[in-house]
Formats: sequence, structure tokens, C-alpha cells
Amino acid sequence: MTLPDFLLIGAPKAGTTALHAALARHPDLFLSPVKEPKFFLTDGPPPTRGGPGDAQTYREHVWRRTDYEALFAAAPEGTLRGESTPFYLHDRDAQLRIRTLIPDVKMVAVLRDPVERAHSNWTHLWSAGLEPIGNVVDACAAEPERIAAGWAAFWRYVDLGRYGEQLQHLYKLFPRDQVLVVRYRRIHEEPAATLDRICAFLGVRTGLIGSIPRENVTNHVADSPVTRALQQLLRTGARIGQDLPLPVRRLARGPLLAALHRERRPRQPLTWDDRQQLIPHFADDIRLLEEVTGEDYGDWLKPR
Repeated sequence: MTLPDFLLIGAPKAGTTALHAALARHPDLFLSPVKEPKFFLTDGPPPTRGGPGDAQTYREHVWRRTDYEALFAAAPEGTLRGESTPFYLHDRDAQLRIRTLIPDVKMVAVLRDPVERAHSNWTHLWSAGLEPIGNVVDACAAEPERIAAGWAAFWRYVDLGRYGEQLQHLYKLFPRDQVLVVRYRRIHEEPAATLDRICAFLGVRTGLIGSIPRENVTNHVADSPVTRALQQLLRTGARIGQDLPLPVRRLARGPLLAALHRERRPRQPLTWDDRQQLIPHFADDIRLLEEVTGEDYGDWLKPR
């Protein structure tokens, strides 16, 4: 079997793409050329419908085992194989599938302040023209309806950030020494030390990689009548063109996305008022996370 020795399991919008790129430079590690195969998210073909743009994303899943193993076939002899799908931490069924197929796998979970993570998640979809709600607080309030309607996990701005529940379940399936929890801010404040900590956890040489590139950084798209019109076109195109080949979809979306990002503004920070409204979604889970990990996450309950 050509299966991974380690997984970067979460959380979404917590630096997984950048970490994948950094670890791929290590000579003792082989990271899958498809960064986010999502293999363990289903037992077979993924769904075909969901929220705006979900159908296209589902078509990108590497769900056949032969195709999944082929991702690691080019790994040099003696290297450790790995992949990065940040939804594995959130998905309890994925955790069960991982235990069944690769019970000895090592896993790295990067945890970001859940309010900041939710805002970044919302910004990503808003700036892609897919999120119809122009405020992260209101978008979080719409989450139960979206879950009931079968929208994909990436729309679960609140649920994806409830790490205490997720790790509590994971630790029932795997020994704690197979899971490394890393705080997102350490990636930025102490990149070399954080990479060495991950490498030591995986059992490969330390001191060989010392920086983490900027990856998957989202620009801010201001709310305006023009923005709304372009977003509506993008959502309509996503619905109409969901069965078209990926190159055709990209060709059609390209000019609309370029127009949407014409000003290239940096991402706007959350206001304190918005943060105060979102913290209650996570307060009980942050306390659970502290119980589960024995670490202090109280700063997540404070202003930024």
C-alpha cells in the first residue's frame, strides 16, 4: 500500500496551505502534489449538489483509492509521505475512516483563534463571489439553514472552529502521541521553531527548513452595487456551469474574478463589535479545548 505516514488535518484557514508548501521543501518528506485530496471525507463518490460552488469542489475530490495511492507513488525511497486536508479534524466520520485504514498515522492540527478563522473563512468565500451575505455575523447566523440544506463543510464558519469537540473525538480514536496540536500564531511568530517541532514530531531531521511562505492570502472585496452584481454573476455561473470541465469554468470565471478584485485591498480586520457578537459561539468550546489539551486559550475570548 502507498498510503500517507502523516496528515495535516486542520483547521481550514489556519495556515495549512502554507505549512504544506514549507514541509514539501524538506528532503525527508514527500507531500502529495494535490494539496487537498479530501479522500477520507467520503466512502465513495462525493455529493453532487450543495451551496454555491460546492458541486465544482466536490468534483475535485480524490475519492478512488487507486487514485489516492497514486498521489504518493513518486515518493523517494525512505521519505515519509503526507497530505493536507484541513477538514479531517472537523469531520468525525473522516476520523473513523483514517483509524480504519491507517491507524498508526501521525496528524498535525493547526488551531487558529476561531473568531478570526470564521472571519477569514467568510472573507475567502465573499471574495470568491460565492458568499451572498455581506457580514460575517449574519453569515454565521445563517449556518443552521445552510447545514440543513446540505451546503458543504466550508460554509460552517462556526462549526469548523469548535476544536474542543473535534479533538475530544479524535483522542477517543488515536493515542495523543500521534497528534500534534500547533497554534496558528506560532507559524507566524516562530516559523523556524514551529517547523522544527513538527519535524521532530514526524521523526525527521530538524534545522533544514526555517521559513513558511505566504500562501492562500485573500484580498478584501468591498461591498458595493458593482460587487454585488459581479458576485451574482459568479454564483449563477457556478450553478449553470457546474458540469462543465474545470478549464472551461476557469476560463469563464477569470474575467469576473479579475473585475471583482480590481482594487486588491488588504483583508479588513474584524471590528470589536463583530468579535463580541461571535465569541459566544465558541466560549463553551474554548473551555472544553482547555480541558482536553491542558493548554490555555483564554486569549481567544479577549479583544484583538
